[in-house]
Amino acid sequence: MMGVDGAKQNQLMYISLDDLVPQDHLLRAIRKKLDFTFIYEKVQHLYSPFGRRSIDPVLLMKMLLIGYLFGIPSERKLEQEITVNLAYRWFLGLDLGEAVPDHSTLSQNRRT
Repeated sequence: MMGVDGAKQNQLMYISLDDLVPQDHLLRAIRKKLDFTFIYEKVQHLYSPFGRRSIDPVLLMKMLLIGYLFGIPSERKLEQEITVNLAYRWFLGLDLGEAVPDHSTLSQNRRT
């Protein structure tokens, strides 16, 4: 008798991105060796103390680093890749349901 496996997706379950990223992944080594907090001091003068909160500059720099390391040719493609790649999300500190910054934001910040 032929078995048919219907779509069975759990609606609610606990997932740890840390458990899903291989221990030997390049981004794990980078995260372990590099402290990105120096970026805050370097870019602080570019931000106003007034207005709405910006996207974290460390997040933006990490996104660009992913693009360079993995040969992702455009900000639009980078946004798409980060949306679906669990290792990228883990490296950036984004939860599964958290929105990825728009590609236009990356482009604007790269020009600054």
